[in-house]
Amino acid sequence: MISKTLTFLALLFLTTSCVSSKVFEDLKQDNEALKAENKALMAQLDGKKGNADTYSLAALQKQYEQVKTERDQLALDYAAVQNNLKRLQDSYDALEANSSENLTGNLALNRELLTKLEEKEKALARERGRLEELEKDLAARSNRVNELEGLLAAKDAQMHALKEAISAALTNFEGKGLTVVQRDGKVYVSMENKLLFESGSWAVNNNGKLAVVQLGGVLAQNPEIAVLIEGHTDNVPYGGSGPLQDNWDLSTKRATAIVTILSENNAILKENLTAAGRGEYAPIAPNSTSEGKAKNRRIEVILTPKLDKISKLFHEL
Repeated sequence: MISKTLTFLALLFLTTSCVSSKVFEDLKQDNEALKAENKALMAQLDGKKGNADTYSLAALQKQYEQVKTERDQLALDYAAVQNNLKRLQDSYDALEANSSENLTGNLALNRELLTKLEEKEKALARERGRLEELEKDLAARSNRVNELEGLLAAKDAQMHALKEAISAALTNFEGKGLTVVQRDGKVYVSMENKLLFESGSWAVNNNGKLAVVQLGGVLAQNPEIAVLIEGHTDNVPYGGSGPLQDNWDLSTKRATAIVTILSENNAILKENLTAAGRGEYAPIAPNSTSEGKAKNRRIEVILTPKLDKISKLFHEL
């Protein structure tokens, strides 16, 4: 730039040789000033010479490559973060979907459990109602059982007292073919035929009649007692003549004879009396001996308490 200025001035000088000295001096001064400025600029450039690499193309290219590398690394890091974020999002979505599915399943399960619980509560309420009814029924039955036990105990006591009374009334006949026992809630008065009848006869002798009358005196005081008179024989076939057909007929007539004597006591209720013939078919001893046959030929008076009220209680249980 300075050399071009000098050249221009030289040409100007050659072409203007005719210019005045004053103009020449001015140009000379300008030239000096330009030289001074040029020198100052060169000095300034020399002072910045040590930093020339900073402004070089190679340095700028190096910086560009470094920035580009950093950008590429940032791009890779960004892509990695994006991938990681996507994986996290996918995982979260899967967990959320699974949680929702489980929640829905749990809700259905809970609804089913609640339904079952309601059914159980209804069934429990029904069972409680049934239990209350059973408790009431059990209480009623317990009362009836207690009442029944009381009646049975009273009947047993009554029969025991009856047995004692009969034994006392017939003391003179015990050991003479007459026994009085209490068994199964009943009183059995057994009188062998030798006390009452002659062989083959159904007519009661005087001694036997006395025993029956005394027995009737006790029965008259116990109107709640059912009296069954049974006639029994041994197994020897009846061989007599007359109106009798067989042992069964004989046993029946003997039982009826005892009923007739008892009926003479007006205090004895006729409806309480029953006559039955058992023949040889209810022995109490073997018929293989004479002693056994004697025991089988008998009249049994079976005294039973009337159990109408007790039977009613049994049916109510």
